[in-house]
Amino acid sequence: MKKGLFITFEGADGCGKTTQINLLKEYLENQGYEVVLTREPGAKGLGEKVREILLNYDGVVSDRCESFLFLADRAQNIDIIVNPAVAAGKIVLCDRHIDSTVAYQGFGRGLDRKRIKMLNDIATNGRKPDLTIVFDIDVETSMKRVGKEKDRMESAGIEFHNRVRNGYLEIAKEEPERIKVVNAAASIDVVFENVKTIFHKTLQK
Repeated sequence: MKKGLFITFEGADGCGKTTQINLLKEYLENQGYEVVLTREPGAKGLGEKVREILLNYDGVVSDRCESFLFLADRAQNIDIIVNPAVAAGKIVLCDRHIDSTVAYQGFGRGLDRKRIKMLNDIATNGRKPDLTIVFDIDVETSMKRVGKEKDRMESAGIEFHNRVRNGYLEIAKEEPERIKVVNAAASIDVVFENVKTIFHKTLQK
C-alpha cells in the first residue's frame, strides 16, 4: 500500500470490539499488510500512564478533567504512533478514538458536544479516521459481558450507558460515509465477516 489507513473501533464496553480488532489484525497480517495496533486511552508509552489514571483513580475526577485527559492521550497517540505509521503505508487499527469522547463525555456526561468536537480537532490536528466501525449492542448484554469487576467508566450506571449507546448511533447518522454500524449481538464469526466486508469496501475506495 502506498497510502496507509487509519481505522478505529468503537462501541460500549463489552461489545466485543477488542476481540474483533485482534481478529482483523491477524487477518490483515496474513494478507501481507503491515498493521499497527493501538488504543485510547493507553497507547504504548505515556498513554499507559494516562489510562491508569482514567480507569482506576479512586478520587473524584471532574467531567472536564476527564475529557482533557482523554484528549492529551489522543494527541500523543496521533503524533507518535498513528501519523508515522500511516505515512509509512501501514494500516493502523485503534481501539477507541474521537467518537468515544463525543459519546461518553458528550452524550454520556452531558458536556457541550460542539466544544468536544473542536477539542478533538485540536488533539488530532484535524486528522479523522478513514473508517470507523461502531459495534452496537444493548446495554444489558454489554454489562453482562463485562462482568462484576468494573473499572470507573464501566461502573457509571445503566442510564449513562444507554445515553452512550444512543450517542454512538446518532454520531453514525451524522457521518454515514466514515462510520459503519455492526450488530455486535451476533456471533463472533458473523460479526467478523461483516467487519471484513466493510474493510474491503473501504479499501476499494
